[in-house]
Amino acid sequence: MDPNRLKDKNILITGAAQGMGAANAEYFAAQGANVALGDVNVDGVNEVAARINAGSGGRAIAMKLDVTKRADHTAAVNACAEEFGSINVMLNNAGINKPRMFLDIDEDNWDQIMDINAKGMLFGMQEAAKKMIAQGPMEDHPYKIINVGSIVSRTAFLDVIPYSCSKYCALAMIIGGAKALWEHKITVNGYGPGVVHTELWKQLDKDLVEIGMFKEEGQSLETLRETMILMKKLSTPDDVKGTAAFLCSSESDYMTGQLIMIDGGIIMQ
Repeated sequence: MDPNRLKDKNILITGAAQGMGAANAEYFAAQGANVALGDVNVDGVNEVAARINAGSGGRAIAMKLDVTKRADHTAAVNACAEEFGSINVMLNNAGINKPRMFLDIDEDNWDQIMDINAKGMLFGMQEAAKKMIAQGPMEDHPYKIINVGSIVSRTAFLDVIPYSCSKYCALAMIIGGAKALWEHKITVNGYGPGVVHTELWKQLDKDLVEIGMFKEEGQSLETLRETMILMKKLSTPDDVKGTAAFLCSSESDYMTGQLIMIDGGIIMQ
């Protein structure tokens, strides 16, 4: 690992209290990045920041960030810029899922998922972009906005349709955002994980049993591993963080409007 690969990168990460967000934050900091960590789970992001600040590499700050509130995004962007001198990378990672069969989707289920995964991502992109534009263009590199998509940014499943819709939105905002923001020297890209064994998937596994998709806990993950994943292996945040770091780094400067799949061979492009 190059301890200077992400030096001078000041990165705001939403949903950073656990799972992929926390793993990315620690990985980025170990490569020299300064990271601002936002989440509704304040204790969680404080713990992640403490681990980073106790080690070598970049620094971390933590804050409460409810992605459904534009004011929280504005405050987080400003805190990142004030603490580290600027914000030059925004990683929109926060997201939730709550499966329902198609005829059981109700307004609350739809609104909760779309508010966090889609509207929250839009707010993050907009508030970060406004700050980046106000800072003026960087001399050697573009600013970067990175959205976390999914395998369901490219397809849909019958039991997670609102989630699929929200991740189609992530792809649309990557493509549309790239077209809208390049005049300000901001790139927009993303990555699409598959079945990542995190806290989110542990809860999802229970929910799938509850709605009758599977008979017992653990069955969903094993079935997906056997029937959908070409590599026959469930992923972990460690399988995702390398691509996330690449998109944060100067190595991806000549990319925009792209969604990179990291799913073990579920979606073929």
